[in-house]
Amino acid sequence: MRSRGWAGATPASDEEAIARILDAVDEVVAEHGSAIRLADVARKLGVTRQTVYRYFPNADALLIASAMRAVDGFIDQVVEHVRGVNDPVSALVECISFAVETLTGDPQLEGLLTRRQEGEAVTSLTSDTARTFCLSFLRRLDVDWQLHGFDSAALDELAEMTLRTVQSLLIDPGQPARNDRALRRFVARWLGPAILYPRMASLSIHETSTTN
Repeated sequence: MRSRGWAGATPASDEEAIARILDAVDEVVAEHGSAIRLADVARKLGVTRQTVYRYFPNADALLIASAMRAVDGFIDQVVEHVRGVNDPVSALVECISFAVETLTGDPQLEGLLTRRQEGEAVTSLTSDTARTFCLSFLRRLDVDWQLHGFDSAALDELAEMTLRTVQSLLIDPGQPARNDRALRRFVARWLGPAILYPRMASLSIHETSTTN
């Protein structure tokens, strides 16, 4: 654990240091919005920028880590919301729709998804960290993914597609924005067939092998 600074209150571990940095990020975002600088976070903590750099390489990394920490508690809500739903299409359509409806208007998340720095693209939620996080979420659902034709590669792609869909609907919800039944119908119509594809493909391969 790096011990310099911290305004005289040194964290007991790296985990505590990271938690305190992210707490400071939340405070800075609440005060000034998502256009934060590492210097702002360091000042809030009473440490140098170099201390923050040791844990996070840039402001985007700070914002993503903060958002993922907040989403961790939200994921529990989503899993509970669809508890007992075994059909993969029904479960994922409801998860995506519930997430979009709940997260729309969240200032920190919207700021993270729409911010640009020096002409760069908007921050993506499809990083390796985010996809791993989404994979763990999918495995918590009451869906037998293997039964429905999903191997590890297919489930990884489904995690990416889930994140891309949520990010797209949050950034540009459409005119007018869909909600309730309209949102679920839209997601089911265009994402539903993709969720069914692995099962259909595996059945087709099985039928071909038995007839040859």
